[in-house]
Amino acid sequence: MSSNGGETFVVLPPCTESDRKQIIFGRNGTGSTDHVTEVVYLPATDNSETITLPSGCEIEGAASFGVILNKPAGSWGAESGSNEKAVTIGLSYSEGTGGEGKVSSLDLVRLGLERGDSASSAIDKLVAFVEQHCPEDRNALKAALVVCDPSAVWLLNVAGQFWAAKQVQDSSIALAATGLTIGTAFDRSSDELASKAQAAGAWDGAGDFSFSEAFGGTPDTAAIRSWPANEPGVEGAFGLKQMFECLRAVGADPPTGSSQVSVLSGEGQLACHWFTATPQVGESVFKPFIFTAGAKISPLTRVPDGETQTLLHRLHSNRKWELVGSLLSSLEATCMDEVNRFLSEHSGEANQELDELMKDCVEAEVKFYR
Repeated sequence: MSSNGGETFVVLPPCTESDRKQIIFGRNGTGSTDHVTEVVYLPATDNSETITLPSGCEIEGAASFGVILNKPAGSWGAESGSNEKAVTIGLSYSEGTGGEGKVSSLDLVRLGLERGDSASSAIDKLVAFVEQHCPEDRNALKAALVVCDPSAVWLLNVAGQFWAAKQVQDSSIALAATGLTIGTAFDRSSDELASKAQAAGAWDGAGDFSFSEAFGGTPDTAAIRSWPANEPGVEGAFGLKQMFECLRAVGADPPTGSSQVSVLSGEGQLACHWFTATPQVGESVFKPFIFTAGAKISPLTRVPDGETQTLLHRLHSNRKWELVGSLLSSLEATCMDEVNRFLSEHSGEANQELDELMKDCVEAEVKFYR
């Protein structure tokens, strides 16, 4: 299992609650509890200079949207994140690094968020990067991504420069961090995918071509997992609280990494993104973030120069959950109620009341650990 993959859950209308159409995305990272994750906010830029990635890969510069990233400490790219256009992308599976001079799966997440103004647009941008900057070797980089906006959810699978994309038509998906997620059915793909896969020795030409079997050695159903709690089914019954409970029901073995939940609302409503920025979701607190012109998040979710951990991660590692857990859970519940109330009463552009929403919640949490 890749430490950069994550168990990913998405619920679509009509299962999501509210009169407004919503898509709810949830993801638990994987890996040990020592795995340090940063949550960073990067405002929009008009930068047109060439970007040099850590691998040495050079990407043509372009204007970028504001993004909030859930990323391994010290990396350029991210495991998951969202942008100011209510696009959310997460890795459900990742294997390989791409190699020198190539993009990694983490790079793809960030690039898609910085440049995609919708899920479909992000797919367009991502597959261009795959074809231009991924390694030719189909085994050097494999990735399964989930790409969402308020009206659509897409799966994108990558194996070297081969790719396939499928729009989700079900009312929910639950994906394990164990492999590729697209089989014989997909809506878009790299040119002459089946014939080129056969020429590369990935497929023997027998039966229907399956992306996951050709490049991952497993059927796409191998990455489908059961819902640990609150399996969607009843129309209008699944909301933010149910997604929190679902992620926490996964348990502590194996441990979970940093978690993200995004509520993507359509019809001009504000999207809201929630991050733990700490591992072990069962003993972590979700903090909200909403994009505003003056958004700020706490420096405590970023690793200071010369350090190896965020201050939040270090304090959380020494927590006495039996003493502070109920208080922090109450803090989270109150915050969730207040944010939901605000969003139900306000629509359109975010205002400055929300500028330091996440910052205030992080600093309130930290007080309980000291």
